[in-house]
Amino acid sequence: MTETTTTPTGKAISTAQAADGWFMRVVQWRERHIPERTFVVVLALIIGVTAGLAAVLLKFLIATISDFLTQRVQEGGGNYEYLIYPLIGIGLASLYVRYVVKDNISHGVTRVLYAIALKKSRLKVHNMYASLVASSVTIGFGGSVGAEGPIVFTGAAIGSNLGQAFRLSPQTLMMLVGCGAAAGIAGIFKAPIAGLLFTIEVLMLDLTAGSAMPLIIASVAGATVAYVFNGYNVEFFFMQSEPFFATRIPFVVLLGVFCGLVSYYFNTTIGWVESKFRKMASPRLRFVVGGAMLSLLIFLLPPLYGEGYDSINALLAGNTDQMFDGSIFYALKDNRSMVLLIVLMLGAMKVFATSATNGGGGVGGTFAPSLYVGCMVGFFFAYLVNYLGIYNGADPLSTKNFALMGMAGVMAGVMHAPLMAIFLTAEMTGGYALFLPLLIVSAVSYGTCRIFTPYGIYARRLAQRGELLTHQKDQTVLTLLKMDSVIETDFIEVHPQMSLKDMVDVISRSHRNLFPVTGENGELLGVVLLDDIRNIMFRPDLYRRMHVHRFMSTPPARVVLGTPMEQVMRTFDHTGAWNLPVVDDDGRYMGFVSKSKIFNSYRQVLKHYTYD
Repeated sequence: MTETTTTPTGKAISTAQAADGWFMRVVQWRERHIPERTFVVVLALIIGVTAGLAAVLLKFLIATISDFLTQRVQEGGGNYEYLIYPLIGIGLASLYVRYVVKDNISHGVTRVLYAIALKKSRLKVHNMYASLVASSVTIGFGGSVGAEGPIVFTGAAIGSNLGQAFRLSPQTLMMLVGCGAAAGIAGIFKAPIAGLLFTIEVLMLDLTAGSAMPLIIASVAGATVAYVFNGYNVEFFFMQSEPFFATRIPFVVLLGVFCGLVSYYFNTTIGWVESKFRKMASPRLRFVVGGAMLSLLIFLLPPLYGEGYDSINALLAGNTDQMFDGSIFYALKDNRSMVLLIVLMLGAMKVFATSATNGGGGVGGTFAPSLYVGCMVGFFFAYLVNYLGIYNGADPLSTKNFALMGMAGVMAGVMHAPLMAIFLTAEMTGGYALFLPLLIVSAVSYGTCRIFTPYGIYARRLAQRGELLTHQKDQTVLTLLKMDSVIETDFIEVHPQMSLKDMVDVISRSHRNLFPVTGENGELLGVVLLDDIRNIMFRPDLYRRMHVHRFMSTPPARVVLGTPMEQVMRTFDHTGAWNLPVVDDDGRYMGFVSKSKIFNSYRQVLKHYTYD
């Protein structure tokens, strides 16, 4: 039964209608009395606090589920529970998404990029909580993914829906989405600077005079909430017990190259495995294959369970024994060769475990996996150099220091975000004393990975579908422009057998100086330029003897309907033309596209997607 209330005029309305009316009065009051720029700062604070609380809740749920399930796990040998837990987690998350959410919420960061590019930064209401539930179950039961992608999706959805509720413009919505994402990262990692840089390097939002303050406020608010609830300790405990010497810089550069190659392996392997899962039509088959693959990997290599933060903390403390806890290889933990092999296998197999989790129906991100792989790569590199006796210094390379550098290096390459990787690693660990080597490793890794692929892991998925917002502003705007929005159709068509007299009559009715020549079936045969016939159009003696097919010309190029705007602009540059005819796949005339029209649309889109 619907609850009702009575207005002051005596009219009965539902409670929901009354609430909507009250809220609209608040919105209208705000529009009249509070400037938008001031109001956006207030919203940024609210978004930051809310996203920070969501991050705290997500971490709490994951830790609670994981601790409850693993409290009976034995350290001294294999544990068959690892064959069951991941299957249950993926199954529950998959059922929740399919029957409750009824929407695809995987790859949260990619979906935020898609919303910014093609949905005017509008995200659905259920995105504010759906990822929290699904990812906490997935990761708590052992899914080998991270909580950062879901919290970015959640924070972005909070910003989007709050902005929509107050009827803000798409430009402002885009900035509020960035505020939510930044606060989510800041809250989950206690890293406000990294949260800000995430919006710039990954979401590719411009840091303008208008957007800087809201983004900073949201990031700081998210991190502050995390500090209040989870204490002022850093995410990963790191104590630099060995100093860093300049003589080790060559090895830092080599580590950067190694991290760049590993980053390329990370991205391409995840893309390849995901493509195999997409080809499986049945959700049940994807669940069986993904669940079985994940469970087997975790049974053989227990440190792959969940986010893997315990393993990262262990290696940053120089403790390799924990890599063998709960494993069938536990008895070999003192064997140095086995340490090398296990760490290598953990780094290589984490990619498959992450792909199996998401492919099987789980929900999670790739932030934590990239940090995990980077830690393993850095530790493996230093451990191998020391094991082989390659370094001739008085002291061996510090495996702790290189594990930290590896985290920044792989994240920089995987996400194509070197600045975020540097500050995130430093903020998470307090390892600011290693800032120089972190800079070197991140820059070299990013540069190495860029040789093989121009896209990070999130942008790559959109690039494959032609829906990418890129760092290049021109290419970004051209990506957003669609052919339908720039085609001009007010050109009068003429036909090859028309006389010059008929042509002059057409010219007198037209305000254009360009005329498409079409055949009986509408196919484009050529064009007539006013300049080309100006010398004969005032000669009545030629009116009956001269026909269109005698003076029409071939256009410098034709644009097929649906051609990406970037390719259209390349055609303009190559031909030097200002107008090009547009045809469909069968060659039928559809209209013209002009440089001036594209430039006007370009300015409008650029203004639409920039918050000043």
